[in-house]
Amino acid sequence: MSTENDRRALAALQTLPNVGPSIARDLLRLGITKPKQLAGRDPLHLYSKLCALDGKRHDPCLLDVFMAAVAFANGGPARPWWTFTPERKAKQLLDTPRAAPQKVKAWARANASRRS
Repeated sequence: MSTENDRRALAALQTLPNVGPSIARDLLRLGITKPKQLAGRDPLHLYSKLCALDGKRHDPCLLDVFMAAVAFANGGPARPWWTFTPERKAKQLLDTPRAAPQKVKAWARANASRRS
């Protein structure tokens, strides 16, 4: 049963481009209740944490959605989630579980300049 605060949070999260009810629920499970809380976050970390919570690997397109939402929260323009797919693939994010921590750090370093 969701509370009034959960309903408000779900509605607020759905104001983000590419975020519908399902993704909003995922973000809420990750502790994100407001769009601005995505600013400066690492999309790969969010994706990995959700996979761990659910005990399964989610479709990589979910990472693309998280990348789009974080980019928007960081002040970028609204872009369709699929425009992030080539970036994810070029960085070979999610290619192996052992590579993930190094790729997270590399992705964060590369995107640090975009946050300012």
